[in-house]
Amino acid sequence: MSKRFALIGAAGYIAPRHMKAISETGNELVAALDPFDSVGIIDSFFPQADFFTEPERFDRHLDKLRRSSDNKVDYVSVCSPNYLHDAHIRLGLRNDAHVICEKPLVLNPWNLDGLAEIENETGKKVFNILQLRLHSSIIALKKKIEADRSGKIYDIDLTYITSRGKWYFYSWKGNPAKSGGVATNIGIHFFDMLQWIFGDVQQNIVHLNESDKAAGFLQLKNARVRWLLSLDRKDLPSVAVEKGMPTYRSITVNGEEIEFSCGFTQLHTESYKHILAGKGFGIEEARNSIQIVHAIRTQKPVGLTGDYHPFLKKI
Repeated sequence: MSKRFALIGAAGYIAPRHMKAISETGNELVAALDPFDSVGIIDSFFPQADFFTEPERFDRHLDKLRRSSDNKVDYVSVCSPNYLHDAHIRLGLRNDAHVICEKPLVLNPWNLDGLAEIENETGKKVFNILQLRLHSSIIALKKKIEADRSGKIYDIDLTYITSRGKWYFYSWKGNPAKSGGVATNIGIHFFDMLQWIFGDVQQNIVHLNESDKAAGFLQLKNARVRWLLSLDRKDLPSVAVEKGMPTYRSITVNGEEIEFSCGFTQLHTESYKHILAGKGFGIEEARNSIQIVHAIRTQKPVGLTGDYHPFLKKI
């Protein structure tokens, strides 16, 4: 049976992927919210959806729909800036809807406990988009690691450099209080994937943490991880520069490259299918990665000491 959706953050970068997922799973978007009205993308999917620029009127609309049992919203999709996720998830739960939220679910680990309380009160669930867990190459890697009974500790290098222009630092994304900083904004899905495969964090060291880049070391149960995240085009390796690539993504496990650059286009739709089938990733699945990035954000970098990412020698 078709489900009725509302969406918060319709003008954002990630919103079209959610609209496409709602459409491709045979469901309907009935209402959308964004303070900015450049949302013509809605016409590509749900031109009949009601649109609001004020959260108070949007909340009122959902409440009216809730009181009409035939028209109530079943799910609220949250695509708003990171620091608003907590409030917008609560808005959805209060309106008797399940919530599907982009990562990070929240910025601080303790906010998860408050959301769990409201889940219990309302009987509705909160789901996080953790799409790398549904990527075929990542699933294959997890199965390979689980099948290895040798007890070895794997050596991993994670490198993600994605060039961003000046606009980034004028937007909410450039404000750590709103985005959580580089590690949260562009890295949390990698940290979730790594702890999902290689186990809980035993040590979390930060070597560098600046407005446009961060690097550190994670000791997981079954892996040693040197990681680097950057928005600075000057940090791109020569192999990317020579090919004119603005983004460089690499994960090596014991020196072997894990190829997962393809297969991303349908992962939001797969995430929605997963959730609608009752298999979504909830609050507890999101907790470890949120704890990791919160620890990165709140600790003092130690500089180039210990086991640090090799790219740091050139930065």
